[in-house]
Parts: sequence; C-alpha cells; structure tokens
Amino acid sequence: MTLNSNTSAALSNAPFFVTEPATVRLPILFDSPHSGFTLPADFGTCAPASAIRTSWDAFVDELWAGVPEHGGVLIGAHFPRAYIDPNRAVTDIDAQLLAEPWPEPLSPEKYTLRGMGLIRRDALPNLPMYDRKLSVAEVRHRIDAYYRPYRAALSAAAEHAYAEHGALWHVDCHSMKSRGNEMNVDAGEARPDFVISDRHGTTAAAAFTQWVADYFSGAGYRVQVNEPYQGGDLLTAVSDPARHRHSIQIELNRALYMDEAAFAKHAGFATLKRDLDAFAATLAGYVRAQLAVLRPAQ
Repeated sequence: MTLNSNTSAALSNAPFFVTEPATVRLPILFDSPHSGFTLPADFGTCAPASAIRTSWDAFVDELWAGVPEHGGVLIGAHFPRAYIDPNRAVTDIDAQLLAEPWPEPLSPEKYTLRGMGLIRRDALPNLPMYDRKLSVAEVRHRIDAYYRPYRAALSAAAEHAYAEHGALWHVDCHSMKSRGNEMNVDAGEARPDFVISDRHGTTAAAAFTQWVADYFSGAGYRVQVNEPYQGGDLLTAVSDPARHRHSIQIELNRALYMDEAAFAKHAGFATLKRDLDAFAATLAGYVRAQLAVLRPAQ
C-alpha cells in the first residue's frame, strides 16, 4: 500500500490512507470514508464499543482494495465515522450536542435530526453517544485534524485526475445493515444487496449510474437506485456531470460478506471481493472507452 503525503512524518500520522494505482493511472477515484476504526484519544464517548461498531463500514476498504490494480486511486479514513463523519457537510452539526452556540450558521439535514450528523448524537436508537455536551473547541479540533485533511486528500486526488484526463469517475464506498433500524427512513425493512446513488441524478450522468446498476444486476445481485440512500455530501464535493465529473455512492449489504452481530467476515467475503475486483477491471475498460469518445472533442 502506498500512502501519498508530503513527508514521511505526515504519512505516519495521517488520519487517512491513499493507495496509488499499480498501473497506468486512469481518472478513477474510490474512497471509503467510514471504514476506519482507530478511536482518537479524545473521543470520550459513553456508548459501548459494540454500539459504536454498528456505524462502522467494516472491511469496505479491503473489499475495494483491488481498485489500484486497475488504474484507480483508493482513499480511506483511519478514524471512525462515529467520531466525525467526512460524508457530511461541515455545517451539518446538531446544536443539541453543543455546550455553547456555534459561531457560524448551521444547516442540519433530516438525518442529523435523527442523530446522525457530522458529529453523531446517538450510537443506536435511544442510546446516546455522549453523557455531556461538546465544546466548540473540541468539535473544531475534529474538523481541523480529521475532517478537513480527509476532504483535502479526496479533492487533491480528484483534481489531479481531472487535470490529467479532463474527466473523473468517483465512487464513494459504504456498507449498510441488512435491515434499517429506528434511526433510518426504512426502519425494519429488508435491504437489497447493492444501493447505487447519485443524489437523484445530480452528481453523475444517468447513463453511468444505470451502467453500474446494470452491471451488478447482471452479476446476480439485487440492486436499487437512490433508495433508501440518495448519496452523501462527498458526492457533491467533487462532482460536476456537465464537466464530465461523475460521482456515485455504492452501498453493500453487510450480510453479503460478514456476520453482522460479530463483525466477522464469513465465506461470502471472498466471493464479493472477487466480484468487486471484476467490476473494477470492467470499470477501467468503461472509462477508457469514455475517454476515447471525449478526447476528440476536447
């Protein structure tokens, strides 16, 4: 694994990893913002580890580890989403968590009001993450030391790819419980194998989103598009379909590859990884074909 940073010291302390392509670089960028589980020393949660773990996209970075073998960059967080979520807007803060007023305007989303904002209020339904209010200073520390560096790494990789090729295909990688809980809009409902999202067609060309959905449907998986997930803020951070910058989110059903209660891989892990490696190879061919069409016009 090649971590990309300015100095070796920064490398060892980075809150994220960057794995560069093992072959000719294509404008393909995958990131896994929720697969880290290194708990920062100042976390100070009162929730049990078993509850915090439910927000962890366990092994997602491993499942997509084959992307660099096919010309793409893979970025992943080391810190847990439960500490700060890089897939939320920086203004997506729940004021109920704060010991003092936030000095800038806030714009909490609907899921933030359900306890799942930039800083999570609840680890599980009716199970608070904290037994105290958080200071503005400690939230700012999380933003400056973890959130912004991750976002900057993603932006840098996206801009590098776009500058070189005039196009970008970004995939934001996640996992989901096999059934929603009370904090989710689909509480109690069984979920498909894959959910492909593009914020209702605003972050990727419809043809690309459909191509991805069709690929996995053709591989025998149950696939839904933009339901129950529409995609997070990271999609909007790097996308601009009108300029050939496409960004989608892929949610994997955890039951496909692990025991959800034990957070342990089962036999399905190898099968799913093989299928995701095959997708990465096919995506590389798709991107080459798209570039061949775009370049004469540029």
